[in-house]
Amino acid sequence: MVNSSFFAVLERRKMRFDIVTIFPEMFDSYFNESILARAQKNKLIEINVHNLRDYAQDRHKTVDDTPYGGGAGMVFKVEPIYKVLVKIIGKSKLKYFKKRIKNNSKTNIILLSAKGKKFNQVMAKKFSKLDRIVLICGRYEGVDERVAKYLADEEISVGDYILTGGEIPAMTIVDSVSRLIDGVVGNKESIREESFSRKDYLEYPHYTKPKLFSPDKKTNWKVPEVLLSGNHHKIDDWKKT
Repeated sequence: MVNSSFFAVLERRKMRFDIVTIFPEMFDSYFNESILARAQKNKLIEINVHNLRDYAQDRHKTVDDTPYGGGAGMVFKVEPIYKVLVKIIGKSKLKYFKKRIKNNSKTNIILLSAKGKKFNQVMAKKFSKLDRIVLICGRYEGVDERVAKYLADEEISVGDYILTGGEIPAMTIVDSVSRLIDGVVGNKESIREESFSRKDYLEYPHYTKPKLFSPDKKTNWKVPEVLLSGNHHKIDDWKKT
Protein backbone atom coordinates (compact mmCIF):
# COMPACT_ATOMS: atom_id res chain seq x y z
CA MET A 1 0.00 0.00 0.00
CA VAL A 2 1.38 3.43 -1.00
CA ASN A 3 1.33 6.14 1.60
CA SER A 4 -0.91 9.10 0.68
CA SER A 5 2.00 11.47 1.30
CA PHE A 6 3.64 9.94 -1.78
CA PHE A 7 0.88 11.33 -4.00
CA ALA A 8 1.03 14.68 -2.21
CA VAL A 9 4.69 14.99 -3.16
CA LEU A 10 3.85 14.13 -6.79
CA GLU A 11 1.20 16.85 -6.90
CA ARG A 12 3.47 19.58 -5.60
CA ARG A 13 4.55 22.00 -8.27
CA LYS A 14 7.84 23.84 -8.27
CA MET A 15 7.75 27.63 -8.35
CA ARG A 16 10.60 29.17 -10.34
CA PHE A 17 12.08 32.58 -9.60
CA ASP A 18 14.46 34.31 -12.03
CA ILE A 19 16.25 37.40 -10.73
CA VAL A 20 18.04 39.84 -13.05
CA THR A 21 20.72 41.89 -11.30
CA ILE A 22 24.23 43.29 -11.63
CA PHE A 23 25.09 42.03 -8.15
CA PRO A 24 24.30 38.29 -8.18
CA GLU A 25 26.46 37.54 -5.14
CA MET A 26 24.13 39.58 -2.91
CA PHE A 27 21.60 36.73 -2.93
CA ASP A 28 23.89 33.88 -1.90
CA SER A 29 23.68 34.08 1.89
CA TYR A 30 19.97 34.89 2.16
CA PHE A 31 18.72 32.19 -0.20
CA ASN A 32 21.02 29.50 1.18
CA GLU A 33 19.75 29.58 4.77
CA SER A 34 16.69 28.44 6.72
CA ILE A 35 13.29 27.90 5.09
CA LEU A 36 14.25 29.02 1.58
CA ALA A 37 17.25 26.71 1.55
CA ARG A 38 15.06 23.75 2.57
CA ALA A 39 12.43 24.68 -0.01
CA GLN A 40 15.07 24.57 -2.74
CA LYS A 41 16.51 21.32 -1.46
CA ASN A 42 13.01 19.79 -1.44
CA LYS A 43 12.44 21.07 -4.99
CA LEU A 44 9.46 23.21 -4.02
CA ILE A 45 11.08 26.34 -5.40
CA GLU A 46 13.92 27.07 -7.80
CA ILE A 47 15.84 30.35 -7.65
CA ASN A 48 18.03 31.41 -10.57
CA VAL A 49 20.07 34.63 -10.45
CA HIS A 50 21.15 36.11 -13.78
CA ASN A 51 24.00 38.61 -14.11
CA LEU A 52 22.79 41.39 -16.41
CA ARG A 53 26.36 42.21 -17.39
CA ASP A 54 26.60 38.84 -19.16
CA TYR A 55 24.15 40.25 -21.72
CA ALA A 56 25.94 43.55 -22.39
CA GLN A 57 27.02 44.30 -25.95
CA ASP A 58 30.54 45.64 -25.38
CA ARG A 59 33.72 44.25 -23.87
CA HIS A 60 33.35 46.52 -20.83
CA LYS A 61 30.03 44.87 -19.92
CA THR A 62 28.21 48.23 -19.95
CA VAL A 63 24.58 48.01 -18.87
CA ASP A 64 23.82 51.70 -18.23
CA ASP A 65 24.20 55.10 -19.84
CA THR A 66 23.41 58.79 -19.29
CA PRO A 67 19.73 59.79 -19.55
CA TYR A 68 18.35 61.55 -22.61
CA GLY A 69 17.24 65.08 -21.74
CA GLY A 70 19.85 65.42 -19.02
CA GLY A 71 19.62 64.76 -15.33
CA ALA A 72 21.66 63.14 -12.60
CA GLY A 73 22.67 59.50 -12.48
CA MET A 74 22.81 56.62 -14.94
CA VAL A 75 19.96 54.61 -16.43
CA PHE A 76 19.86 50.87 -17.18
CA LYS A 77 19.79 50.21 -20.92
CA VAL A 78 16.93 48.32 -22.54
CA GLU A 79 19.10 46.08 -24.77
CA PRO A 80 20.71 43.83 -22.13
CA ILE A 81 17.41 43.48 -20.27
CA TYR A 82 15.67 42.44 -23.48
CA LYS A 83 18.40 39.89 -24.17
CA VAL A 84 18.26 38.29 -20.74
CA LEU A 85 14.46 38.04 -20.87
CA VAL A 86 14.60 36.35 -24.27
CA LYS A 87 17.16 33.93 -22.84
CA ILE A 88 15.11 33.23 -19.71
CA ILE A 89 11.56 32.82 -21.06
CA GLY A 90 11.73 33.17 -24.85
CA LYS A 91 10.67 35.96 -27.19
CA SER A 92 7.15 34.62 -27.71
CA LYS A 93 6.25 35.15 -24.04
CA LEU A 94 7.27 38.81 -23.91
CA LYS A 95 4.55 41.44 -23.71
CA TYR A 96 5.53 43.28 -26.86
CA PHE A 97 5.42 40.19 -29.10
CA LYS A 98 2.37 40.47 -31.40
CA LYS A 99 1.60 36.75 -31.26
CA ARG A 100 2.42 36.49 -27.59
CA ILE A 101 1.49 33.26 -25.83
CA LYS A 102 -1.02 34.29 -23.18
CA ASN A 103 -0.28 33.72 -19.52
CA ASN A 104 -1.30 30.06 -19.70
CA SER A 105 2.24 29.35 -18.57
CA LYS A 106 1.56 31.53 -15.53
CA THR A 107 4.75 33.54 -15.94
CA ASN A 108 4.96 37.12 -14.64
CA ILE A 109 7.76 39.60 -15.39
CA ILE A 110 8.08 42.19 -12.63
CA LEU A 111 10.12 45.38 -12.78
CA LEU A 112 10.97 46.50 -9.25
CA SER A 113 10.31 50.22 -9.30
CA ALA A 114 9.57 53.02 -6.83
CA LYS A 115 6.59 54.08 -8.96
CA GLY A 116 5.09 50.60 -9.10
CA LYS A 117 2.07 49.17 -7.28
CA LYS A 118 2.76 48.62 -3.59
CA PHE A 119 3.44 44.99 -2.73
CA ASN A 120 1.19 43.42 -0.08
CA GLN A 121 -0.07 40.05 1.15
CA VAL A 122 -2.88 39.97 -1.40
CA MET A 123 -0.28 40.21 -4.18
CA ALA A 124 1.87 37.57 -2.50
CA LYS A 125 -1.06 35.13 -2.51
CA LYS A 126 -1.80 35.90 -6.16
CA PHE A 127 1.85 35.42 -7.15
CA SER A 128 2.05 32.12 -5.24
CA LYS A 129 -0.38 30.64 -7.80
CA LEU A 130 2.03 31.35 -10.66
CA ASP A 131 4.58 28.93 -12.05
CA ARG A 132 7.31 31.48 -12.65
CA ILE A 133 8.23 35.00 -11.59
CA VAL A 134 10.97 37.07 -13.23
CA LEU A 135 12.23 39.98 -11.09
CA ILE A 136 14.22 42.80 -12.70
CA CYS A 137 16.36 44.69 -10.17
CA GLY A 138 16.99 48.30 -11.08
CA ARG A 139 19.91 50.42 -9.89
CA TYR A 140 21.25 53.96 -10.05
CA GLU A 141 18.79 56.51 -11.49
CA GLY A 142 16.45 53.85 -12.80
CA VAL A 143 15.61 51.69 -15.81
CA ASP A 144 14.85 52.75 -19.39
CA GLU A 145 11.07 53.25 -19.47
CA ARG A 146 10.78 50.96 -22.50
CA VAL A 147 11.37 48.02 -20.16
CA ALA A 148 8.23 48.89 -18.18
CA LYS A 149 6.26 49.79 -21.31
CA TYR A 150 7.07 46.85 -23.57
CA LEU A 151 8.69 44.04 -21.58
CA ALA A 152 7.54 43.89 -17.94
CA ASP A 153 4.05 42.70 -17.05
CA GLU A 154 3.89 45.05 -14.08
CA GLU A 155 5.91 47.35 -11.85
CA ILE A 156 6.05 46.62 -8.13
CA SER A 157 7.27 48.72 -5.20
CA VAL A 158 7.84 47.37 -1.69
CA GLY A 159 7.10 50.69 0.02
CA ASP A 160 7.14 54.46 -0.07
CA TYR A 161 10.89 54.83 0.30
CA ILE A 162 13.96 54.61 -1.90
CA LEU A 163 16.59 51.86 -1.81
CA THR A 164 19.91 51.72 -3.65
CA GLY A 165 18.61 48.91 -5.85
CA GLY A 166 15.98 46.26 -6.42
CA GLU A 167 17.88 43.39 -4.81
CA ILE A 168 16.32 43.67 -1.34
CA PRO A 169 12.80 44.05 -2.81
CA ALA A 170 13.47 40.93 -4.91
CA MET A 171 14.44 38.99 -1.77
CA THR A 172 11.30 40.29 -0.06
CA ILE A 173 9.01 39.06 -2.83
CA VAL A 174 10.73 35.68 -3.16
CA ASP A 175 10.50 35.14 0.61
CA SER A 176 6.90 36.31 0.95
CA VAL A 177 5.63 34.30 -2.03
CA SER A 178 7.64 31.15 -1.30
CA ARG A 179 6.26 30.66 2.19
CA LEU A 180 2.72 30.52 0.74
CA ILE A 181 3.59 27.58 -1.51
CA ASP A 182 2.32 24.28 -0.16
CA GLY A 183 5.03 22.42 1.75
CA VAL A 184 7.46 25.32 2.21
CA VAL A 185 6.24 26.16 5.72
CA GLY A 186 5.66 22.97 7.70
CA ASN A 187 2.85 24.25 9.92
CA LYS A 188 -0.04 25.33 7.69
CA GLU A 189 -1.98 26.62 10.69
CA SER A 190 0.64 29.31 11.28
CA ILE A 191 -0.01 30.70 7.78
CA ARG A 192 -3.81 30.63 8.12
CA GLU A 193 -3.75 32.60 11.37
CA GLU A 194 -0.96 35.10 10.71
CA SER A 195 -1.17 38.86 10.20
CA PHE A 196 -2.74 39.93 6.86
CA SER A 197 -4.15 36.43 6.30
CA ARG A 198 -7.48 38.22 5.99
CA LYS A 199 -8.57 41.83 5.67
CA ASP A 200 -7.53 44.16 8.51
CA TYR A 201 -6.31 41.23 10.62
CA LEU A 202 -3.20 41.47 12.80
CA GLU A 203 -2.08 38.46 14.74
CA TYR A 204 -2.45 38.29 18.54
CA PRO A 205 0.61 38.64 20.85
CA HIS A 206 2.70 35.57 21.64
CA TYR A 207 4.37 34.44 24.89
CA THR A 208 6.57 31.54 25.91
CA LYS A 209 8.60 30.39 28.95
CA PRO A 210 9.37 31.64 31.51
CA LYS A 211 6.02 32.61 33.04
CA LEU A 212 7.74 35.40 34.97
CA PHE A 213 10.77 37.39 33.84
CA SER A 214 12.44 39.89 36.16
CA PRO A 215 15.04 42.15 34.53
CA ASP A 216 15.73 43.55 38.02
CA LYS A 217 14.55 42.96 41.61
CA LYS A 218 11.71 45.48 41.39
CA THR A 219 10.31 44.53 38.00
CA ASN A 220 8.19 41.54 36.99
CA TRP A 221 7.02 40.89 33.47
CA LYS A 222 4.23 38.30 33.53
CA VAL A 223 2.53 36.13 30.95
CA PRO A 224 -1.24 36.95 30.87
CA GLU A 225 -3.05 34.65 33.29
CA VAL A 226 -5.61 33.61 30.70
CA LEU A 227 -2.89 31.88 28.65
CA LEU A 228 -1.98 29.79 31.68
CA SER A 229 -5.58 28.89 32.57
CA GLY A 230 -6.03 25.94 30.23
CA ASN A 231 -9.47 27.32 29.32
CA HIS A 232 -9.37 27.22 25.52
CA HIS A 233 -12.62 29.14 25.11
CA LYS A 234 -11.27 32.05 27.16
CA ILE A 235 -7.93 31.85 25.35
CA ASP A 236 -9.68 32.04 21.96
CA ASP A 237 -11.66 35.08 23.15
CA TRP A 238 -8.44 36.72 24.35
CA LYS A 239 -6.80 36.14 20.96
CA LYS A 240 -9.70 37.89 19.23
CA THR A 241 -9.53 41.03 21.35
